[in-house]
Amino acid sequence: MEIKEMERYASQTRRDIVRMVAAVSSGHPGGSLGCTDFFTVLYHRILKHNPSNFSMDGIGEDLFFLSNGHISPVWYSTLARAGYFPASELATFRKLNSRLQGHPSIDHHLPGIRAASGSLGQGLSMAIGAAETKKLNNDDNFVFTLHGDGELQEGQIWEAAMYAAGHKMDNLIATIDYNGRQIDGDVEDVLSLGNLKQKWQAFGWEVLEVDGHDMQALIDIFDKAKSLRGNGKPIVILMKTEMGQGVDYMMGTHKWHGSAPNAEQLESALNQLEETLGDY
Repeated sequence: MEIKEMERYASQTRRDIVRMVAAVSSGHPGGSLGCTDFFTVLYHRILKHNPSNFSMDGIGEDLFFLSNGHISPVWYSTLARAGYFPASELATFRKLNSRLQGHPSIDHHLPGIRAASGSLGQGLSMAIGAAETKKLNNDDNFVFTLHGDGELQEGQIWEAAMYAAGHKMDNLIATIDYNGRQIDGDVEDVLSLGNLKQKWQAFGWEVLEVDGHDMQALIDIFDKAKSLRGNGKPIVILMKTEMGQGVDYMMGTHKWHGSAPNAEQLESALNQLEETLGDY
């Protein structure tokens, strides 16, 4: 998919996100909007995957694990718009018995999701297991992950980081949503992460950096990340984003991490986001 078409998908996904959380007055729009460009590029340009024939084992495919599972709205929209399930199902988000729970789960067998997530810090460990399995099976596909920057305050992340480097998981590409904000405020104020680039390098990882809202830059950085396989090091991409990207009143603050817009705010958001694929 070319960039112009991906931009159309991203605009529709942002509309999906704000409509989903507004409909149930619950959810996490800020990080979802900030990661929309990442998800669009990943699923429509980077991942080797098969939406029409989803299997849990993922043999012969690239795999993706969302560690910061609270940004499920962007993942659900992306999966639906990529053909994993009908976009009309987005209307069931966070409703009783829905397959689209507030945090991704596997108990309802939603296509595209291979692990429950949302308990922060665990996604990298799960991805390492998948990456190691691919190596043992001589499956030369990649495993991708996404993490919040506030999530890096979890100790399990750094245990996993040591393991991945120690076991040369060079088929693993982790991305950090580096927006500088978390539920209680700025990451720097809650618990400073220091120099993240130097920290990941010290843990034995290849470190790349990218503007998370520049689709061509995202394509290029993923291509570079994949080219580093064979160096014996896992790869991490520090992706600078803006929480709430695309909706002016949600940007520049942490307040929309887990707050839903009311009817008036929703109308304002939708007026800023072009409907390109048809609302569900």
